[in-house]
Amino acid sequence: MVPVGTPGSAAIGEHVLATGIGHWWADRPGRPRTVAASCAGYGVLRGAPDTLSPEILAPLAGNRIDAPARFLPALGAAFDRITPWERMVWTLQARPQPATVPLGVTVRRLEPADTDALVALGTDAAWLTASWDGPLGLASCGHGWAAVSRRGRILAVACTYFRGSRYEDVAVFTVPDHRRHRLGLACVTALRADIVGRGRVPSWNCSVLNRSSRLLARTAGFRLVREYVHYAVGAPVSGSRLSA
Repeated sequence: MVPVGTPGSAAIGEHVLATGIGHWWADRPGRPRTVAASCAGYGVLRGAPDTLSPEILAPLAGNRIDAPARFLPALGAAFDRITPWERMVWTLQARPQPATVPLGVTVRRLEPADTDALVALGTDAAWLTASWDGPLGLASCGHGWAAVSRRGRILAVACTYFRGSRYEDVAVFTVPDHRRHRLGLACVTALRADIVGRGRVPSWNCSVLNRSSRLLARTAGFRLVREYVHYAVGAPVSGSRLSA
C-alpha cells in the first residue's frame, strides 16, 4: 500500500526497509487495511482510514505525514493539532551549474573518521543525520559527501536522506559562515553523480516556502515534477500509545 519506486515520500518506506532505521505500522497484524512508515520525523500513510482509532495512529505523533485527504478526519481525531505544509518534489533533469571549490577545500565522500566533524556542526544540522540514526550512521553509510577544510572542518554536506529503490532523496546543509560560496552545490554535484552511478535517480523534496532550497535545486539540475501537502501532527489526544 505504501508507494514504491516514485520520487518523494515513497522513499521513506523503502528507506526503512533497506536500512532498518525508522518504523512500520499496520492497523492489524494480518492482511492490514492501513499501513504507515516513518523515519526522521517524516511519515507516509496509506490505505483505508475508516477503521482507524486514535490509539492506532498515536505512534505517528510528532511526524510530518504524507496522507491522502481522506485521512484528515482520522488524523484530526487522533492528534491535538494538524498543520498543513505545502511541499515540492523535484527530480534530476539537467546539468548542474559550475561550482568552483575554494583553495584548501576538498569535496569527498564522508568516512567514519568524520563522525566528530559531523557532531561539531551542532544542533542546527542534527536533522541531517537523523535518517541514518545519527552522525556515525551518516559518516559510515557511504551516501554522504562533504566539503572539508584542510583542518578537517566540514563546511557543507550533501547526502542521500531517504534511499528508495529507484529514487534517492537528497538533503544538504552548509555552515552559516560559508553560505553563498556554492559549497553546497559542489557537494550536491558530487552526490548526484554518485547516485546516478548506482543506477538511481536523484530527487529533491522541500517546502514551497523554502526559496533557498528551491534555488539550489534548480542550480543543481533538478526540475519540479509535482506538489503535495503533508501534515505536521501534534501530540495524541489520548494517553495511549502503541509500541512500534
